[in-house]
Amino acid sequence: PVAPGTAGTLLGVLVYAVASGLSLVPYLLLCFALILLGTWAAGRAETILGGKDDSRIVIDEVAGYLVAMILIPSGWAFAVAGFFLFRFFDIVKPFPIYRMQRLKGGLGVMIDDLGAAVYTNIVLRIISWSVNG
Repeated sequence: PVAPGTAGTLLGVLVYAVASGLSLVPYLLLCFALILLGTWAAGRAETILGGKDDSRIVIDEVAGYLVAMILIPSGWAFAVAGFFLFRFFDIVKPFPIYRMQRLKGGLGVMIDDLGAAVYTNIVLRIISWSVNG
């Protein structure tokens, strides 16, 4: 894709559209499984592709977006806001996210997106509390 991080996050939105109907425990299990699979796959992909966090690796964005949406009210407004916030934090990498990506292997690929997910989740919670009380 031309913008692989954005494409990967859009894939995350599609997965979320299906997974948002799950109750909390299955949703968390899905997130955990994607993090484990993503860490393993990203590490293997780095070895095969010969580069650190190759742009063709997008499972980190998928998992990150799903984590960003944990316990966020369902609905397209929050899904779209989550998309833009997640992309913002993934690109800007505020402290300590930029340091996280220095880790080697699959964990280094995944961890910065999980950090962006935490920032996104916090902002979405603030928005939700402001709107819904």
